[in-house]
Amino acid sequence: MRLRTRALSLALVPALALGLAACGNDASEQDGGGAPTAPASTAAAPLAVTPADRETNVPVSAEIGVKEQGVALTEVTLTDGAGATVEGGLRADGSTWVPADPLAYDTTYTVRATAGDRAATSTFTTMSRPGNRMDAQIFMADGKTYGQAMPIVVEFGQGGVKEADRAAVERRLFVQSDPPQLGVWHWDSDIQVEYRPEKYWQPGTKLTVRLGLGGLPVGGGRYGKVDVDLTASIDTKRREIQVDNATKKMTAVEDGKTLQTYPVSLGKKEAPSFSGTMVIIERLEKTTFDSSTYGVPASSADGYRTDVQYAERLTWSGQFIHAAPWSDADQGRRNVSHGCVNVSTGGGKWIFDWTRVGDPVVIKGTEEQLPVGDGWTAWNMSWEDFKAGSALS
Repeated sequence: MRLRTRALSLALVPALALGLAACGNDASEQDGGGAPTAPASTAAAPLAVTPADRETNVPVSAEIGVKEQGVALTEVTLTDGAGATVEGGLRADGSTWVPADPLAYDTTYTVRATAGDRAATSTFTTMSRPGNRMDAQIFMADGKTYGQAMPIVVEFGQGGVKEADRAAVERRLFVQSDPPQLGVWHWDSDIQVEYRPEKYWQPGTKLTVRLGLGGLPVGGGRYGKVDVDLTASIDTKRREIQVDNATKKMTAVEDGKTLQTYPVSLGKKEAPSFSGTMVIIERLEKTTFDSSTYGVPASSADGYRTDVQYAERLTWSGQFIHAAPWSDADQGRRNVSHGCVNVSTGGGKWIFDWTRVGDPVVIKGTEEQLPVGDGWTAWNMSWEDFKAGSALS
């Protein structure tokens, strides 16, 4: 991945010689006729960079920065012990230069950096490979296409990221969209963070994502295990599923036009479906629902073990859209499910064939609201509330 480099225009303010009007003799007369003394030239102060010169045990996630606040880098060259140049780029504000990949462990690097008319050359040595490392995964596949509401979702392992360490981690989560769309990260919990723009992605958007976590200190003496890089696309069609508990109908909308409407049965009073804006997480043409997976024996009065077709997951807690021929007589009339959206086999197949992972599903009018983090809940809050969940200002 390449990080964008922005050229900075530096406004140079010349020193102005000011003529002072005075009565009496000029300077040459006062000092015996000698030539005026020229002012001493002021050399630019040396540039102090980070990591510091000769620093050791440096994390391989290190960025090249400047110790002084408010000083923007304009150019950085980083070479390894063999003299090979390391690829990378400046952050948009020039605050640091970011290597395109983690640096090598136990390696000495040479930095040549400039900030306007100031320059520095230094060396530093990276740390040995740590033993305590944290995994991270992104819920996207490289090269795949997703629906318009697809958030970029990252899940962390080994205890996740505590609040005190989130800002450092978030600064290393890079997203580029084409066409450009302003977006932000929101921490649902220690283990899940989501990224979205203000509105659904524009049709045909191309996404480039880098989780620059390899070797990054993430708290608790742990370090990120590896970087993750991928590209993905947003579909050119805008699909949305709308479910209304009042009418007990599900409507399929594409590019603002209604394509299909089906009667549905939602969660019964003891196990209501969630209201809110959800996102299709996964699609399973055939699967088995088993209540014992969440602690309710299949043989109990509230238990079940059922083969299901055309299932599309909406929440981690187990709410799906799926075909349910056993509730055909209830669909459009009453709610009898354990929280899922039941639809006929024909309707379930049509919806399944039409949708993609990342399509939004909006359910309204039920007894319970969607909890934050139970699924991909990025769109179930206002833009202001979503931004407030970032660890960065």
